[in-house]
Amino acid sequence: MADNVQQELHTEVEAGSEVHTDPVALGFDATMLVGLSMAVVVILLLWKKVPAAIGKALDGKIAGIRAQLDEAAALRAEAEKIKAEYEAKAAASEGEAAAMLERARHEAESIRAKAENDAALLVERRTRMAEDKIAAEERAALQQLRATAADAASKAAAKIIADRHDGASDKALIDQAIAGIR
Repeated sequence: MADNVQQELHTEVEAGSEVHTDPVALGFDATMLVGLSMAVVVILLLWKKVPAAIGKALDGKIAGIRAQLDEAAALRAEAEKIKAEYEAKAAASEGEAAAMLERARHEAESIRAKAENDAALLVERRTRMAEDKIAAEERAALQQLRATAADAASKAAAKIIADRHDGASDKALIDQAIAGIR
């Protein structure tokens, strides 16, 4: 067979046509050799129990993933618990905020009422002070008017007395006043 192949190659080269032929070893071409080597590799893999090792490795990975999923579920449950606690705290703080707002409104109302009361008292006190000041001014004006009237009356009386009385009538008045004292 090898002689036939060599003769065919030789005759084709002599004829001038180039023919490409696949290499042959032990009577097997390249495709057959690759197929045989793959069969040997598969047999070796089975003999060394590689599929079982791969299965064990995959089972280990699956167990690890299940553990991670369980841990994630536990973390999620814990996160939901914490979320519920914070929602309860938020609701409580909203209630506290409403209570604080109500207290602030009540305090503002009492401060406003006190301010109104204080303002009314201040107005009343200032009114009283103004009335007292006006009354004092009226009294001062009345006293000044009385003093001015008394001064004018005394001056007028002195002038009338001076005009109507002479020295003789003064002597009679003085003697009469002295007699009244005795």
